[in-house]
Amino acid sequence: MMVPPTMIEMWTTMGSTLASFMFVWAIIRQYCPYEVRRYFEKYTHRFMGFFYPYIKISIHEFAGDRLKRSEAYAAVEAYLSVNSSKSAKRLKAEMGKDSNNLVLSMDEYERVTDEFQGAKIWWVLSKVVSPARSMSYYPEQEKRYYRLTFHKRYRELITDAYLEHVVSEGKEIRVKNRQRKLYTNSPGYKWPSYKQTMWSHIVFEHPARFETMALEPEKKQEIIEDLVTFSKSKDFYARIGKAWKRGYLLYGPPGTGKSTMIAAMANLLNYDVYDLELTAVKDNTELRKLLIETTSKSIIVIEDIDCSLDLTGQRKKKSEKSSDDGKEKLDKEISRKEPKEESNNNSSKVTLSGLLNFIDGLWSACGGERLIVFTTNYVEKLDPALIRRGRMDKHIELSYCSFMGFKVLANNYLKVENHPMFDTIQRLMEETNMTPADVAENLMPKSPSDDVDKCLSSLIQALQETKEEAEKKNAEESKEDDELIKENAAADPKDNNKETEKEIL
Repeated sequence: MMVPPTMIEMWTTMGSTLASFMFVWAIIRQYCPYEVRRYFEKYTHRFMGFFYPYIKISIHEFAGDRLKRSEAYAAVEAYLSVNSSKSAKRLKAEMGKDSNNLVLSMDEYERVTDEFQGAKIWWVLSKVVSPARSMSYYPEQEKRYYRLTFHKRYRELITDAYLEHVVSEGKEIRVKNRQRKLYTNSPGYKWPSYKQTMWSHIVFEHPARFETMALEPEKKQEIIEDLVTFSKSKDFYARIGKAWKRGYLLYGPPGTGKSTMIAAMANLLNYDVYDLELTAVKDNTELRKLLIETTSKSIIVIEDIDCSLDLTGQRKKKSEKSSDDGKEKLDKEISRKEPKEESNNNSSKVTLSGLLNFIDGLWSACGGERLIVFTTNYVEKLDPALIRRGRMDKHIELSYCSFMGFKVLANNYLKVENHPMFDTIQRLMEETNMTPADVAENLMPKSPSDDVDKCLSSLIQALQETKEEAEKKNAEESKEDDELIKENAAADPKDNNKETEKEIL
């Protein structure tokens, strides 16, 4: 009569078997060629498919060469953020629209269940970690994806109706929870291989509106109508065969409200803002990658483009080149003596051609409903090819503050629409120039005791001082011109006599 094995003997046997299996599997992974293992796994999955009754669909965050984030992945993420909050045990929390509520979504490796017309569906958020390179500074690269599992009897229901339901509802949830963002790009050499995007962002909370801008009402209304018409012209742009984008050139002296105008545009259309720093872009290829990663309903901004890169000096005439040969040789000699400071990291090789292709080349049509805005203080310095119509479609000059602009600022800062001092301010503004930023600074109450009269008096005093400085400067310039004419006349009396004789003849 045999005695049944005890529980201890059973666990001992099981542990020994598992240890042997793990040892054999480790030997196979180490010494068996990769191609053989892939071949074995391939046919193992195919064999198991005859008996396994479930179907799996993967939706990856980045498709292809990771040029752009998958819209399907974003829609699934938004859809599951609502459904997973009720059943998932591990969740991620992020601030939602207007920073008033938290939006919950499932954490990595979490599994949630969904039902659709009697079918049961399982969702899992997973990731694949690529092995790190040897001697690499950056950690391993992560590729996230959602995996959908369902019984094969529901194949047609899931592929036809359910996935369409998930995408459409996910897009609606994204619009509802959408939080406008302000993006900026980092230098190319700082892009880690594991980073999901080339842009970093914060929540866009600029309060600027067209109603509070110091502009003439007619000009303000013209810009608003142009922007609103563009945002509703998807079918029109498709019909005429043009990419759905529009360029705006904002130019004028410093302090005239160019950056405020961009914020007002974004708030009017509910667009994201991409603040592109050209000096941080290594070359034209990286500029193209940054463009691809921008989304629709966005404004791509390059501020002070005349200072960003030397785009104006790339089309020199031959005479200018020949006259600068000596200077170039001297610069080369100096550069050889000076130590090189990580030129690969700090130098930008973006060319005028690359920027032109960025604005209206083939790659500029990779997304829709985008505004491209350039700002400059010196429009005459820019290459005409950069700002011609078709690239910068609308040129908006933001100049010194007018009396109508002052009345808007007075209403914003002091809540006053009319005052006896307005006549004096209007006369001074017609005689001198002052930017909206300077006007606003003088209207700003500096203490609780500052009332309307004191702020307006401060502005009148500032306008008078500006007028006196301008008159003094003009007088000095006139005096210098007169002295220069006298010096020229004293240096070449014969030439002056000849010119006089010619005039008489």
